[in-house]
Amino acid sequence: MSIQKSDIKLDVSGKSVNAYLASPANGGPGILLLHAWWGLKPFFKQICDQLAENGYVVLAPDLRDGQIASTIDEAKELMQKSDDQLLGNTVMAAKDHLHALTHNKIGVIGFSMGAAWPLVAAENDSEKISATVLFYGAYPMNFKNIKSKILGHFCEVDEWEPIEGVREMEASLKALNVDTTLHFYPGVDHWFVETDRPEYDAASAQLAWDRTFVFLKNNLK
Repeated sequence: MSIQKSDIKLDVSGKSVNAYLASPANGGPGILLLHAWWGLKPFFKQICDQLAENGYVVLAPDLRDGQIASTIDEAKELMQKSDDQLLGNTVMAAKDHLHALTHNKIGVIGFSMGAAWPLVAAENDSEKISATVLFYGAYPMNFKNIKSKILGHFCEVDEWEPIEGVREMEASLKALNVDTTLHFYPGVDHWFVETDRPEYDAASAQLAWDRTFVFLKNNLK
């Protein structure tokens, strides 16, 4: 499938924020993609392209203002300098921009640090989001308004996202009858779907993406 790729600017509270847009020529359902703490590195743009080749309009805002970390220490430094207010405003502005492009409910996919914000977005704007995918990132919060279905991919043992917290989130969602399906992958580490990371596990990554594409097909029209 022929796709269009472009770097665009989002107006976020008067600040210009970069974002990457990949889209089939004829458009399609929208997906907001929220990167991990590394920044909007090439891997995440490649995922946008892959999703666009499968028929989705994908928008990935740059939550790190052009900075990219290649090591965990560098990523920690970026986290320490992060403006959470601007970050949250950026996610919401990107969501609204994508929704305006597609005119239908959208999906949100988040990775690690970026997996907290899909839940925040789905809670605060439940009418616009119908599918939420979390890659090895959870977030404890009060889930009262979420209507989106949720799919999650997690490690059985993860020093960055302990399973106890993930199970607590799962229980909170299910107690509110939120349609939630979490998969746990044995023998893999955090960032296991990222091809440029030493933690990458090809078999588990393929299974996670297979499950994700079925989920998106069933829940985004």
